[in-house]
Amino acid sequence: MRAYGVNELRKMFLEFFESKGHLAMKSFSLIPHNDKSLLIINSGMAPLKPYFTGAEKPPRTRVTTCQKCIRTGDIENVGKTARHGTFFEMLGNFSFGDYFKHEAIAWSWEFLTQVVGLDPERLYPSIYENDDEAFEIWNKEIGIAPERIFRFGKEDNFWEHGAGPCGPCSEIYYDRGEKYGCGKPGCTVGCDCDRYMEVWNNVFTQFDNDGEGNYTALKQKNIDTGMGLERLAVVVQDVDSIFDVDTLQALRNKVCEFAKVEYKSDEAKDVSIRLITDHIRSATFMISDGIMPTNEGRGYVLRRLIRRAARHGRLLGIEGSFLGKLSETVIEGSKDGYPELEEKKEFIFKVLAKEEEKFNKTIDQGLNILAGMEANMQEKGEKVLSGTNAFVLYDTYGFPLDLTKEILEEKGCTIDEKAFQEAMEEQRTKARNARETTNYMGADATVYDEIDPSVTTEFVGYDSLVGQSQITVLTTDKELADAVSDGEHATIFVEKTPFYATMGGQEGDTGVICTEDAEFVVEDTIKLLGGKVGHVGRVTKGMFKVGDTVTLKVAEAARANTCKNHSATHLLQKALKTVLGNHVEQKGSLVTPDRLRFDFAHFEAMTPEEIASVEALVNKEIQENLPVVTQIMNIEEAKKTGAMALFGEKYSENVRVVSMGDFSKELCGGTHVANTGVISAFKIVSEAGIAAGVRRIEALTGEGVFAYYRDVEARLAQAAAMLKSGTHEVCDKIAHLQAEIKTLQSENESLKSKLAQGALGNVMDKVTEVKGVKLLATSVEDVDMNGLRELGDQLKEKLGDGVIVLASNNGGKVCLMAMVTDGAQKKGAHAGNLVKGMAQIVGGGGGGRPNMAQAGGKNPARIPEAIQAAAGILENQIKA
Repeated sequence: MRAYGVNELRKMFLEFFESKGHLAMKSFSLIPHNDKSLLIINSGMAPLKPYFTGAEKPPRTRVTTCQKCIRTGDIENVGKTARHGTFFEMLGNFSFGDYFKHEAIAWSWEFLTQVVGLDPERLYPSIYENDDEAFEIWNKEIGIAPERIFRFGKEDNFWEHGAGPCGPCSEIYYDRGEKYGCGKPGCTVGCDCDRYMEVWNNVFTQFDNDGEGNYTALKQKNIDTGMGLERLAVVVQDVDSIFDVDTLQALRNKVCEFAKVEYKSDEAKDVSIRLITDHIRSATFMISDGIMPTNEGRGYVLRRLIRRAARHGRLLGIEGSFLGKLSETVIEGSKDGYPELEEKKEFIFKVLAKEEEKFNKTIDQGLNILAGMEANMQEKGEKVLSGTNAFVLYDTYGFPLDLTKEILEEKGCTIDEKAFQEAMEEQRTKARNARETTNYMGADATVYDEIDPSVTTEFVGYDSLVGQSQITVLTTDKELADAVSDGEHATIFVEKTPFYATMGGQEGDTGVICTEDAEFVVEDTIKLLGGKVGHVGRVTKGMFKVGDTVTLKVAEAARANTCKNHSATHLLQKALKTVLGNHVEQKGSLVTPDRLRFDFAHFEAMTPEEIASVEALVNKEIQENLPVVTQIMNIEEAKKTGAMALFGEKYSENVRVVSMGDFSKELCGGTHVANTGVISAFKIVSEAGIAAGVRRIEALTGEGVFAYYRDVEARLAQAAAMLKSGTHEVCDKIAHLQAEIKTLQSENESLKSKLAQGALGNVMDKVTEVKGVKLLATSVEDVDMNGLRELGDQLKEKLGDGVIVLASNNGGKVCLMAMVTDGAQKKGAHAGNLVKGMAQIVGGGGGGRPNMAQAGGKNPARIPEAIQAAAGILENQIKA
């Protein structure tokens, strides 16, 4: 067997599966695309999840990749053993409902034995204990003796992740020989020693787990295989560990060269050598994919890796910055498979140098401070560093918590992590509060305040919606950045842009900024001090770096509609002055692709006739196809031409004057149509007051008008259908129904009155006298307040001078009503106070005038009690 190199093995694998009808896809970025379940890509299958779930259609049903991956779950063991590493390449072949177990097993065997040349007698397959189908294939088709096929349980040979697709696995182990073994008599496949190394794992996704342990067969069965490239190289090259394969050995040797040490001469130094070798690989690949060192998320993972490597460089005695130089060896060894490393190498070196320099400024001081803290702990006999001290090291000296933890563990100490997190949260709260304060200009402080004041942007979007320019500044939501990558929310600044920034009431453009490999969706365009234009949005693919040349494309349809609405605003202002008078003055405006809004000074609501006149005048000028001409002139010269300017607006020396025939002339920096005919149509949809002396018109143009009328027609048709008439008969039908309803309401009230009287019966025998005032207090069922008032009026006529009190249980709610005649009032009776006192008994409240009042309550069961109490309340009111 030939000892193939890492780059050769990668190429051999991809070409082999291409010969089997697979599409060889380039490695995906380490940044997961539209997958919030992962921080960093950690397996060959991870970026292909949309194809496995059916969310996206794969480019081919057979795919093969060599995927760069990072796992940091065992980061504390990296360097301490030769087994652990954070970065690896995963070879994989995948089937999306195409081939299944027979082909997957046969091809894995063919590649290992016939292409790579591994000895078949040293290969041992394992299967899931119940997977007899896989056993038959290995035994009958491949020819492996039964005793060499190992059955393992669910924990080892069944892949599942909660509910969803899952299935058994079949792994292939290679016997590396006794020299790598533990020497125990029972050493065989599955032993923890390094003799039997798993090189290949076939996952047969054939079941669906409902999350409760019930499995059903999938209609579409998939194949997901994985083989670590570095592991394969260990076997093929017959070396001790991944740190001894050709590409990593070259990198490891370079670390030794910088440190002037020899590998395998000092175990403590070997730990640092392995750690640096691994971490610089991860850092190089992460930076190439646009991950930047920060204090959160992926950026924090990168910062930890770089700073751990820098600290171990110090332990080895390496002086000054060295990671950038070391990265050159990573790139040299991996550029065959990842040409983007070569393309981005200057950027990678710059980011590493910057981060290393930042850390180098504080590391020595930080180590001295930590040493002092350790000495203090030792004096007190303590083994736990306080969270406050750990936070000082993090916040002031840039020590990630893991780094402090690692240094302390070497001395047998730990950290109060809970207190550290509390200190961290306290700092975040302070930072949030600080952001809510203002800068020296009184504006909200933002990340944009940190941009070099000399940075500016030239707007070139009056004549073109596409342009090329160079990125001058990048920011995330929190800080300036050298690069931004897939999924990040960011702001891009360039030298020249066709994107119009929100100004003068016109909403900023949307669109895309792209390179050959990256895309950024612009959600808003903002204007900042110093003429800077920020394109705010999200990276949807790839990465962007400061200095990149990008193509900027404004959303054409949205801009066209914005232009229609902006030009219509000019026509509207002139039409308002014509119809309402010259006192009309613009007080504000908003122009978007969907609509326009115009605020103006006017002392009263517009009449329907005035609105119709303004609308007709604007549409007349649209039909005239007036040319829209823009001239640049001196501000004083512009004012002499009669161009309208916003009162109180600060204009520059030279201004843009926008004319629409002889009808309208305004100072305006916005974007407009070429002639008014492009606007097509104009419709005012509302007119209202928004402040004293200020009115607001909302209006539509072009397609927005037609959409408005389509909606009106649809509603009219719906109304006609409900009325069972034609659309032309709707008004007559409604008038007829209204008359009918009026008649029915009158009849209904009459019937209710009769029913109420019937329910009340003859109650005049219930009249009592309280201190010389007649009182009729009684109850009636299911009569509302209107009915009680009507009954009260009728009873008052019968009673003559006195007090009427009526109560009713109306659908579970209490209605109380009292009426007091003039004569009774003179004696002290007060209807409002009377019902107020009664309402308290039935769990309610109310009141009213002395002559008539009403109240409500929640407890109908106490109505008799309230009626009985009326006499007592009235007695207290009557003057002696």
